[in-house]
Amino acid sequence: MNPISALFPKLQTPQKVVITTHQKPDADAMGSSLALSQYLTKKGHEVTVISPTNWAGWVNWMQGTMDVLNYEKQQEKSDAILEKADLLFCLDFNAFHRTKSMADKLANLTCIKVLIDHHQEPDNSSFHFGISDTTKSSTCEMVYDFIKAAGDLVLIDVPISECIYAGLVGDTGSFRFASAHAGVHAIVADLKTRGLDHGKIHEGLYDNFLENRLRFIGHVLLHRMEIFYEYNTALIAIPKSDLLKFQIKTGDTEGLVNYPQSIQGIKMVALVIDRDEERKWSFRSKGSFDCNTFARTYFEGGGHFNAAGGRSGDSLDKTVARFKEVIKTQPSLI
Repeated sequence: MNPISALFPKLQTPQKVVITTHQKPDADAMGSSLALSQYLTKKGHEVTVISPTNWAGWVNWMQGTMDVLNYEKQQEKSDAILEKADLLFCLDFNAFHRTKSMADKLANLTCIKVLIDHHQEPDNSSFHFGISDTTKSSTCEMVYDFIKAAGDLVLIDVPISECIYAGLVGDTGSFRFASAHAGVHAIVADLKTRGLDHGKIHEGLYDNFLENRLRFIGHVLLHRMEIFYEYNTALIAIPKSDLLKFQIKTGDTEGLVNYPQSIQGIKMVALVIDRDEERKWSFRSKGSFDCNTFARTYFEGGGHFNAAGGRSGDSLDKTVARFKEVIKTQPSLI
């Protein structure tokens, strides 16, 4: 994979560009995609953003969201655009399988493929140009860096600032995680000078849900959370029946894994949700527990040191039982 700076000469002439991200895009995935899209459009390129799946309604306030294609629902149109693309930007994921049903299509495209991502163990061989940097707080930070390296900070307006800020906030836990280094705050300061209203973004991300979600969270914390003090671990296991009872939609479980981290002494939190096709895991930790290695070793996943995801084809009961056994083998949790 060549350095992303080597791509800049190619961007001096208009290109047909497609930007995509991982399935069920969050604030960082959607924010980085839309920020890059708006920037490249200003540079004269023809840009289309394609999401592998649907996304949470609470990101719809971002400028450009309504123009994003949903590959699962608009596959024929999306495929036609992909086949004509000169450049494919892949944001906030490190391997094509993270795009679900788009994976084979992306792998077989002959256009130039560009990676911008901050997750561990990227599939570098699948990309012609790119940057993978696990020290970065978010892909939105990396898009800001990309625009800065191109000498185009003057093109960052309020809508682009809002998209970038959303990803910074989302992936740093509102600046509470260690990834919120000094450079992140410097970016925020710059965005503020460009007219960013940060309060508006927080309302869009965190005060934009229906009543049923709050009742669902209360139910889950009361009835679905287990604490294993001997292993400094919290577990939340959510059956499909809960999702149906509270009419939970895409994005409604976002942030739920963070709640038990407020419990004194808890080093690791695990959340597993019973989805139709598989059981989806989320892991969060504080301090020295490596969520990425844990997820890769036991639950077909990965991510960051203190935040990772995984999956299981087993039933909810079986995958929970496996989790309860493997935490006994983790000395860093004791």
